[in-house]
Amino acid sequence: MKVAVQQEDLQILAKTLQAEVMAEVPSGEVFQVKCAVQKDELMILTQHPVGVTVDTQHIFAVLEATLQSLPTAREQRVQCFLRVVGEKRPYATYSLMMRHQENRESEKVIPPSSSLIYFPPTAENDEEEEFEHWADEPDLLTTQSPRPVKSLLLGLAVMGIGVFGSGAYLLTRPCVMSECQELQTAQRLNLESRQLMRRARSENELVLLQQQLEVASADLTKIPNWSPRASQVEELKANLSGQAEKINQVVTALKAASKAEQKSSTTATSFEELQATQHLWRQAIAPLESIGPSSELYRLIQPKLIKYRVSLQNINQQLLAQDKWLKKLKDAKAVANVAAKRADTAKSLSEWQKAQSTWQIVINALNIIPPSSPAYHQAQQLLLEYRPQLARTRDRATLEQIAARSYQQAVNTANQAKTYEQKNQWQIAVTYWDQALQNAQQIPRDSFYYVQSQRLIAPYSSALQEAQEKLQIASMWQQTRTDLDKTCNSDMRICTFMINDNSIVVSLTPDYEQVLQNTLAEADSENSSPVFDIANHWQTLQTALSVIGDNANIPLFIYDTQGEGLYTHIPGGGNRE
Repeated sequence: MKVAVQQEDLQILAKTLQAEVMAEVPSGEVFQVKCAVQKDELMILTQHPVGVTVDTQHIFAVLEATLQSLPTAREQRVQCFLRVVGEKRPYATYSLMMRHQENRESEKVIPPSSSLIYFPPTAENDEEEEFEHWADEPDLLTTQSPRPVKSLLLGLAVMGIGVFGSGAYLLTRPCVMSECQELQTAQRLNLESRQLMRRARSENELVLLQQQLEVASADLTKIPNWSPRASQVEELKANLSGQAEKINQVVTALKAASKAEQKSSTTATSFEELQATQHLWRQAIAPLESIGPSSELYRLIQPKLIKYRVSLQNINQQLLAQDKWLKKLKDAKAVANVAAKRADTAKSLSEWQKAQSTWQIVINALNIIPPSSPAYHQAQQLLLEYRPQLARTRDRATLEQIAARSYQQAVNTANQAKTYEQKNQWQIAVTYWDQALQNAQQIPRDSFYYVQSQRLIAPYSSALQEAQEKLQIASMWQQTRTDLDKTCNSDMRICTFMINDNSIVVSLTPDYEQVLQNTLAEADSENSSPVFDIANHWQTLQTALSVIGDNANIPLFIYDTQGEGLYTHIPGGGNRE
């Protein structure tokens, strides 16, 4: 009887593990999972057809995760094998130690003992006989010793009801000398329970039936083992307990599904909440998958099982989607660290612009995380922290951009000023030198270009002063030319002039000189009044030209048409004729 029960439990575990492989592995439908017990170890064989691409670590991880989710009453060593269908030996094995539930809770930071070994196809191994045993027994369920592994099989905690009375009331105990009402009640319930399970339509009906089975089984414990009906009682107790256990298995699954539905009705705020909901759905599905079409509970649980699988699939899809957003959140944090380092070390405009663009990448990545994602809340918190840093970096980059523009404008304007100096266009040169100096002086002190701009201020100031002096001289020469041109031109062209840095040379025109000679000759013969006017004009011309020379602060010379000197004026030194 115990061997049969254990084989049934092993079959349930195998179906549970195979369902998880089908759900979690892309090609899981081609895998077969079988379980056995050998030398007090649980052995799990997973096999697949030749040519199937296998992620070995992923397969073993799925098996381990499923086993770890099951409650266990004691430590249990587990050996997992992978092989190709038709091969005698596995090509990979994985071992782990399942720990007692309480030990797992107290040792959460200590992972279960496990190891992964790969066997090359041609390698010889000391365990050849063990692998041949796997190959010779494809179902792995018929020749194993009935060691206790119940604590691993989906929480099927069979409660042994072995309470026997003492011998104080030997003859008055039920079913010894009196009628056996407890036995009759249990027999009737044993016959009716299967029909009641088949008719059940709700969890409450199952719970009520489970309670009746447990009460009937408890009543049977009142029958002492010396009763003539003891063997019948033991068999009946086992039947009732088995039925109660099956019902409890379904009820537990339905309760897990109810909790999962409640969690699914609200938006998860973290990735861990989604994982917890996924675990509940798995707890609900795994026990129900072990109930076959021949079971009285099949009609009740089959529609629910289909619904639960769809819900689990939805949760799995959400986890995949949320994992993407969590990865984006993690990547944004990593890029934020890079942006902060760049901002801390930035000096030049290009470095500040690079830090700004890096912060902008972070902000953009966090902004697209949707409110439905568990990563949304943390993303919003990070945005509150990162946005001010982006603003500060952008402001500094803008300041550096302005400083760089001002510096470059100062240099360019100074180059233009030099070009106009070469053309003796001193007014324009002065304007450009003044603008270049202002551009250099307005660069902020805390900018990268401040030190470089300070080196420009002194030479630009000197260049501006020199240009202003040259402009003043040029203006003076221009005024001198204007005055000379005005003086030398009246009703007739009186004179011409030449100006250099050392003197002003004025030459009388032949026409004016002829007028002077004719007027002087007439004056000798007739002593007429025009002589007086011409003399006054000549004197006025000399005075006007002397003033021009004084204004220019250079000597002035007047020559006749033959080049003979007629008049000389030295500023501050007097006149000579």
